Amino acid sequence: MIHEVDEALEALVKREALDGAGAEVVFDAPTKDWASRRNSPTVDVYLYDVREDPHRRHVGSYNERDEEGVLRSRTDPPRYFRLSYLVTAWTQRPEDEHRLLSAMLAAFLRHKVFPSDVLSGTLGELGMPVLLEVAKPPPENRQISEVWSALGGELKASLDVMVTAPMSSAKVAVTAPPASGGTVVRVFGEPGQESERHAPAPTAGATADAAPADATPAKKRA
Repeated sequence: MIHEVDEALEALVKREALDGAGAEVVFDAPTKDWASRRNSPTVDVYLYDVREDPHRRHVGSYNERDEEGVLRSRTDPPRYFRLSYLVTAWTQRPEDEHRLLSAMLAAFLRHKVFPSDVLSGTLGELGMPVLLEVAKPPPENRQISEVWSALGGELKASLDVMVTAPMSSAKVAVTAPPASGGTVVRVFGEPGQESERHAPAPTAGATADAAPADATPAKKRA
């Protein structure tokens, strides 16, 4: 899922922010050593944090049945994850960097969700919204300056972009086969006396826990 979000962000930036400009889009960590090797206009989209969004978690499961109504598999509902990106522009002049940042800010603000034509793979197959937020104030326990300090680089103008994307779970096959024969009910009377009765096979979705209504104890014949 993460690489699919990367691809969606790259497509969105190239199409709506760069608009044919010669800047390269990369996903490298903007360390001091990396920055010293930049010699062409670059937009860096650095993923620095991934965590689940607990407010979007759902309970239960989706059941998949065949044409006869027999349960074949169960799937947990998708879980949503928040991916935080540090987006920066790298050129020879600060004025050009600010123009690039402004263009990207405008592009991100136009979309609260990703356009469907930039989603691929499982994100496109799920058909669920992938949320996009930009320049949202970070939580108190996470500041952008701390990210730069961890990278060992110098503080630089940047956009904090948050993507909330679903990730589906694998199907769990239900391997127990459906009942194919009738249920045998043993009826006991006095010691040494025993008889068998065959109940019809249960239909799909029904249970065979209860004995037939006429399954009364056998009586000894006079």
